[in-house]
Amino acid sequence: MATGLHNITKIRRMLASTAPVLVTGATGFVAAEIVRQLLEAGYSVRGTTRNVARAIQDGHLTDLPGAAERLELVEADLVEPGAFDEAVVGCEYVIHTASPYVLDVEDPQRDLVDPAVQGTLSVLESAAKATAVKRVVLTSSFAAVSGGAKDGIWTEKDWNTTSSLDSGAYAYSKTMAEKVAWQFVDDNDVPFDLVVINPTGVLGPSIVSRVNQTHQIFVSMAHGEYPGIIGIEFPFVDVRDVAMAHIKAMENPDAGGRYITSAGSRSFRRLVELARDQGWGEKYKLPKIGLDNSVGNAVVKFAANFQPKGTRDFLKGSVGKTYELDTSKITGELGIEFRDLDVSIGDAFSDLERWGHLEPETSAPE
Repeated sequence: MATGLHNITKIRRMLASTAPVLVTGATGFVAAEIVRQLLEAGYSVRGTTRNVARAIQDGHLTDLPGAAERLELVEADLVEPGAFDEAVVGCEYVIHTASPYVLDVEDPQRDLVDPAVQGTLSVLESAAKATAVKRVVLTSSFAAVSGGAKDGIWTEKDWNTTSSLDSGAYAYSKTMAEKVAWQFVDDNDVPFDLVVINPTGVLGPSIVSRVNQTHQIFVSMAHGEYPGIIGIEFPFVDVRDVAMAHIKAMENPDAGGRYITSAGSRSFRRLVELARDQGWGEKYKLPKIGLDNSVGNAVVKFAANFQPKGTRDFLKGSVGKTYELDTSKITGELGIEFRDLDVSIGDAFSDLERWGHLEPETSAPE
């Protein structure tokens, strides 16, 4: 018994903090994986959610190993002033992930920009009041780095300068939220430093049941919602690597600035190939017609005019584009080794089936 106690004490001494780590938006796709990895590492976690009762009823977080002993859930709303004041008390590290991620919304300012910007400011203001906070790790997005095509390689020095409320509202919301965060730290004498993670499309096994925006691509593909194999390339990263990046950014005292987080890119055609390799071709209505050519690109861009605005902006801004990203900063400074992307995509396919998000065809399409 004494030996076990000694081992626990030894493990906890290796942690960045024995105080609870605050994770905002804890029931989100990325946040839930961060919570899981923090608990697995031995940290105490305080997670915020808009509805604690629902989170407990769902059980996705409370059933995690270590949750009964080291997870506390508290309510906080992004757009309520001072909502995080109590949640941050006693915490030395804050991981702020909470932000809406949808493409098609009724009011971009109300539904995307305001929650992202006001929520970020609210968390930072609360962290500034609670003088124990040493570092805030912010989940931004590659969308805050890239607003479109570029001749060359994307690095952390790049900023999205082309998105707006009228075009690419989600990317605009992430850009504005991150800029506000850096401005807040620059303008105020805060007791903490800021580190930002900029992931590309996040995929992989999910702790929570909801379909995130990246996985929706696969759901739509399986349900025959795409007219064919379109000429789009997606930069992706595994959710497990994104979570680890946040934790390493929290733990490493030398971490600083922004970190592009991506395992690479895959074409839509490759996604279809991987889906067929996994047996989806026998169960779901995968696209077959090749539109990943100059004529097909023109057809898709024209058809995009009849889609909801968010989807329309995404298609027009992505068709025929490729992405080359420099991830040397995160691999060098934080030691992140990204999972094989094809494996991560396969895990995402399996996870969607596990959660029951796919509706098989009544008869095989081939």
